[in-house]
Parts: sequence; structure tokens; C-alpha cells
Amino acid sequence: MAAGLGGVLLLSGCGGGGGDDEATPSPSSSPSASAPESASPTGAARAELQGSWLATSGGQAVALMINGAEAGLFATGGTVCSGQVGGAAGTPTVRLTCGGGDDERGTGTVDSVSATTLKITWEGSVGAETYTKAEGGKLPSGLPTGGAGS
Repeated sequence: MAAGLGGVLLLSGCGGGGGDDEATPSPSSSPSASAPESASPTGAARAELQGSWLATSGGQAVALMINGAEAGLFATGGTVCSGQVGGAAGTPTVRLTCGGGDDERGTGTVDSVSATTLKITWEGSVGAETYTKAEGGKLPSGLPTGGAGS
């Protein structure tokens, strides 16, 4: 009987040791689990980039549209650009080719994006711009009115 009890204790000790072994992979799987989480904001940021964004810059109205990996930009004064949205090192980048050799907004790095605001720093002379998301075909509040056709 003592041998039987010793065997049970030995087995439960092995089971306990197995539990310790199982606890060891748990912490090592935590860094693996945090890697996709750190990648998630990039995916979320890319999803938040989708849509129509409006800004005023240098007295011009600027509309930036992003649909999937495609981008288009239009500004009063005749600027028309098209291009792609990509990313290097997890940072979304907008690369545009504009008509007439205009390269003020050729390449832009997304500084931040939320449900309502997009901040991009363009490598050209424009520099940083802040866009407001246009929802449901409506212009966001706070944009200047009149003046464009007058």
C-alpha cells in the first residue's frame, strides 16, 4: 500500500512537473501573441485609411480618396493625382503621380489615422497636412464655404 501511495505521489509529481513545463511555453507564446497585436494597428490603420478625406491647404481644397491599395488626389487649381497606398516597416505610405509634373504630394507618410482624422507628411513642398473624413457623401463640418467659385 505504501508503494502504491508512493507511485501516486510520484505520478502526481510528474504531473506537477508537466504543469511546470506547460507553464514555460506559455510565457514564450506571449511574445508570439504580442507580435500579431503589434501588427494589428497597421492593419487597423490601413482599414481606417479607406474613404474620402478632405483638407484645405494654401487656400486650396484638397480631396484624397483611398480605395483598397489605390489612391487619388484632387485639388482646386487643377491638380489631379493617382497612385497607390503601400507600406514599409508597417508605416502606410501614399505614392502619387500628378499631372503636369506636380510633385508637391508625390510621396506621403501617414503620421496618424483615426476614424475622423488623417495626418500625412508629404515629401514635397506641401509638408504636413491634416485631412477630415467625409462620411456618407457629406462634407465634414468646419470646412470653409464659398470662395471657390467666386
